[in-house]
Amino acid sequence: MNLLSIGGSDPSSGAGIQSDVKTFDMLNEYGLTVITAVTGQNTSDFGMIQPVSKKILKNQLELLISDFKIDGIKIGMVYNSDIIKIIHNELKQLKIPIVLDPVIKSTTGGLLIEKNAIKDFKKYLIPLATVITPNKFEAEFLSQIKINSKKSLLKAALKIQKMGAKSVIITGIETKNKKISDFILEEKTKYTVSSNIIPKTNHGSGCNYSSALLVSLADGKLLKESAKFSKQFTYNSIKNAKNIGRGIEITQIKKRDNIQIELSNGVNKFIGIKNIYKNIPECQTNFVFSKINPKSIKDVVGIAGRIVKTGNKVMIAGDLEYGGSKHVATALIAMNKKFPEIRSAINLKYNEENISKLKKTKLIISSYDRNSEPNKIKTKEGLSIEWGIRSAIKKLETAPDVIYHKGDFGKEPMIIIFAKTPASIIEKVSRSFN
Repeated sequence: MNLLSIGGSDPSSGAGIQSDVKTFDMLNEYGLTVITAVTGQNTSDFGMIQPVSKKILKNQLELLISDFKIDGIKIGMVYNSDIIKIIHNELKQLKIPIVLDPVIKSTTGGLLIEKNAIKDFKKYLIPLATVITPNKFEAEFLSQIKINSKKSLLKAALKIQKMGAKSVIITGIETKNKKISDFILEEKTKYTVSSNIIPKTNHGSGCNYSSALLVSLADGKLLKESAKFSKQFTYNSIKNAKNIGRGIEITQIKKRDNIQIELSNGVNKFIGIKNIYKNIPECQTNFVFSKINPKSIKDVVGIAGRIVKTGNKVMIAGDLEYGGSKHVATALIAMNKKFPEIRSAINLKYNEENISKLKKTKLIISSYDRNSEPNKIKTKEGLSIEWGIRSAIKKLETAPDVIYHKGDFGKEPMIIIFAKTPASIIEKVSRSFN
């Protein structure tokens, strides 16, 4: 996809169009840019702002729109009314996702929009937005409502939505249980997406969030799925932030390959399946996807942590990494040795009801008995899973969709679903349990 970032230039590359291009590239999309202003800033101080002329701004937009098929647009720093009106005139006829990130001030302290341009920002840009992504400060600034409760949060979001945005996401709301939440208001529904707080000041997380959100929306994903994806993406960028300069940390985006991206999409779809929390085992869930012909768990991407159940919801606790899973990855490698086309797997809670549901969807099911496991296998760490999978497929000529066991002393019973890709895993899980 070709994605366009319209915004200011940040010479530290922590935020602005430089940050957006890094995000697009990391997610294997092509980034186009239109510069609205040049700023002088580093990780400690904010210097000058020089907006571009109306003539060069209009020329940038016209030439890009006439030449490229643009699949989505993110609008960041706009600075003054002239810039706002030109952007509105050039984009108002486009029918593609537009994410508006209302940049009011820099993390390093600079005011990034003229006060007399706020009225035009509300009038001309907010109505263009498929979704607008203010943080708490920006939402209070735009709505003129102090956010200090759930009621005021909803009131502020509704007021911004009435300005013309189709959907509103207010990011960075801290909760009493030491979580940080994004409040999402769509046309007919509202909900929150939460993660753990990382107690550090950083430069770039807002841009990471809005540009990752655009990637997902432009790819045809629903807003809820996209919000979860961008939340996790931003969490990882903050977690990996580094002191590159002498001031605050700059968020870091680790390059992902196609295997990691495909699995990430699968994980985000999995956690969005209705009532899926009922199928998370006590040991929690991992979801894996391997390279072709994996030789060890280092060739398998998994979650360095787990997909965990919290009440009636599930969330991702950990990054997607090669070698991130041990047990499910080991099961996948054992399966792959006989059936090389099988490269993805997920573990789920075992019970008779779940097995019955899987059988009803005509999946190929196999099992093994851990009571039959040789003692020399039981006494060696890591051999039980490989032995179990090999036992379950020994006489099969076709790869099974499901392998389960009923447990043993101190060993939780388990279901593992196998498929060629994460997308196929999601199809099987959704068909069976949704």
